[in-house]
Amino acid sequence: MSIGAIFLMSIFMLTMLIDLPIVYGMMLSGLLYLAVFDAAPVAVAAQQYVAGMDSFTLLAIPLFILAAQLMNGAGLTQRIVRLCAAIVGDIKGGLAVVAVMSCLLFGALSGSGVADVVAIGSLLIPAMTRAGYDKGFTCALVGCSGTTATIVPPSIVLIIYGTTTNTSVGKLFMAGIVPAVLLSAALIGIAIWLSRKHNWSGGRPFEWAELRAALVDAVPALMVPVIIIGGIRFGIFTASEAASSAIVYSLLIGIFWYRTLSLRLIWQSLKGAGEGSASILLMIGASGFFAWILVAEQVPQALASLLANWTDSRNAVLVLLTVVLLLLGTFMEAIPIIIIVAPVVMPVLAIYNIDPVHFGILLTINMAIGAVSPPVGVDLMAACRVGGITMMQTWRPLTWMMLAMVGVLLLVTFVPDLVMFLPRRVQ
Repeated sequence: MSIGAIFLMSIFMLTMLIDLPIVYGMMLSGLLYLAVFDAAPVAVAAQQYVAGMDSFTLLAIPLFILAAQLMNGAGLTQRIVRLCAAIVGDIKGGLAVVAVMSCLLFGALSGSGVADVVAIGSLLIPAMTRAGYDKGFTCALVGCSGTTATIVPPSIVLIIYGTTTNTSVGKLFMAGIVPAVLLSAALIGIAIWLSRKHNWSGGRPFEWAELRAALVDAVPALMVPVIIIGGIRFGIFTASEAASSAIVYSLLIGIFWYRTLSLRLIWQSLKGAGEGSASILLMIGASGFFAWILVAEQVPQALASLLANWTDSRNAVLVLLTVVLLLLGTFMEAIPIIIIVAPVVMPVLAIYNIDPVHFGILLTINMAIGAVSPPVGVDLMAACRVGGITMMQTWRPLTWMMLAMVGVLLLVTFVPDLVMFLPRRVQ
């Protein structure tokens, strides 16, 4: 690795140690690199910052965020929770199962882990606490379950990965479905086991009449992922067009079907989408500038050469990359990791014949695990804020849940057909 690359990474790590926001850390380390090594005019920083955001596919991010805001304002969250509760009934740990299922279904609407955690957690964490569930368990479960939103379509993280690596977002969306379901199933298994161990109760007894009523009420909400996935699967929409369709659909059902969307809620949704999109796009621009310097310093080639000299095993490389990503995920957020790491490892994937779609899902699952790993753990932190507890109070149940998530990660790593089965059917 060159002296310039070592300097860049050293400054960046220093900014992390002093707890400077990541977006400023990337910009500061990049600008100091340009100044010290006179590698390019400072104006290049602005050019690369803008170039990092210059992609039509990225338009899907603010559109999906707005669609999620509108759906939440229209009351779709409550209807999804009601449907899941009607399906599960009063089995031991039933409310915990409802939390996992609700996070998976709402994740297919929002595409954001934090939004998933806050929306579902605000409804279920107080309800589970009143039912006698331990708050540490409840917050850990909602935090872990919310991470499925980063894997299931329309995941914002997958959109960013696809844009950064020129990988089909449609195929990534299809590839994320099975791993997200497996992750939810693993968390449900842990939730039921711990609930029975501690004798935590379920919800109301199962009733066919309630299930029918909840299903009819939730059908418009359940149609959103059908529109998104089906439209992309059959070539009707691009990711951005699917997001636009989701906005129009959300407005129609919110105003004319449920009649819950007012002008005030629409305005709040627009403000929330603007704020959320701005923070993401600022980070994407800074990450693009940072990644440009890494590529200019030939870090990807150096990494590919190092790994080629170390091993010729595809599985060994995947395990090594997984370990690195897990470590990065404990102290960095998903977006800068993806934009910095993805261009660096693409030459490695080509050497070892690793499909970028398969690796994209593995990377995303790693980021999901990182989102509940202290000290950063943004999804876990959001759940703890909703529950009013510290992250340390979640540690014991969180350990079991993270082991289950790592188990799913290893399964899809060594059985790639679980990931690639659906995207192979996307033309």
